[in-house]
Amino acid sequence: MPVILGIESTCDETGAAVVVDGYDVRSNVVASQVELHAKYRGVVPEIASRAHIENILPVFRESFAEAGVDLSGVDAVAVAHRPGLIGSLLVGVTAAKTLAWSLGKPLIGVDHVHAHLYSVALETNRTPSMPAAGLVVSGGHTALYRVGEGWLDVELIGSTIDDAVGEAYDKVAAILGLGYPGGPVLDKLAEKGDPQSIHFPRTLLGRDSLDFSFSGLKTAVLYHVRGVPGRGQDVKAGGPPELTEQQRADIAASFQAACVDVIVKKLRRAIDQVGAKSVIVGGGVSANRGLRAALNKLPVPAFVPPMKYCTDNAAMSAGLADVYYREGTFSDLDLDAVTYSQFRS
Repeated sequence: MPVILGIESTCDETGAAVVVDGYDVRSNVVASQVELHAKYRGVVPEIASRAHIENILPVFRESFAEAGVDLSGVDAVAVAHRPGLIGSLLVGVTAAKTLAWSLGKPLIGVDHVHAHLYSVALETNRTPSMPAAGLVVSGGHTALYRVGEGWLDVELIGSTIDDAVGEAYDKVAAILGLGYPGGPVLDKLAEKGDPQSIHFPRTLLGRDSLDFSFSGLKTAVLYHVRGVPGRGQDVKAGGPPELTEQQRADIAASFQAACVDVIVKKLRRAIDQVGAKSVIVGGGVSANRGLRAALNKLPVPAFVPPMKYCTDNAAMSAGLADVYYREGTFSDLDLDAVTYSQFRS
């Protein structure tokens, strides 16, 4: 039963976790930076990297204390070394390499997006039937994958050509004068609205396309709220417009319905093209209640992570690293921090 320490610092969450046997999460500590970035309505890279430096050691200590193990009990050190913000990545990668070298333990670098797919196995030890259609939906990623005969057989088959879906949620939340991050706020608000009150566009691109586009949807919300320039409409400039709570709820519900419709349509296409026996969904937007409800209507079983593993965390990296550990696939100590995913079109 390998005991693996995982490290996460790809964006704005500093995480450390101890995972045994690839699914038994003994600890999963995350230091959030939401309050630091809220006033900017987005992650500021320099602020994020500095916060990682401050948080990394306290997070390590808390993770080991919670797991009831010490450094000598670790069999390998795993780190999400791609993709992400370069300054943030460097903090986690440097810490991982230092620990692996000083302990004489194997180093395992994993892809953060790949780890989001694996997160469905945490705690449950579930292995979805394969081949599967994989979907990662978050603030930085919206992509479809073919997951073949095992967790290491992954191929990118579709991605966003502009905004990630989580990014679109944040921008629409800003348009409506809501808080940051926008996803949880809009999801909660959408429950009070009518998803059929406004028909926002569903961009599907080509008939067989597995790519995504959310920028047009975001712009449609902006024009609905503030008016369309050049068409004689009352274009409202400046701060958030004056809307009633019900109007905001109806916009949130209609926007979310459009997002979910597009995602589900693309998943159905992917199921057909891959011959998928199941669907695997990970990433922060996999916590969205509207999306989770829609996944139940797919023709094959859909697997989503436990709620606490939807957003960025180190447990998913440690869990995926267990697969590499059993394969005897390790990283050298010159492992690089890389800003792009290993799965590229």
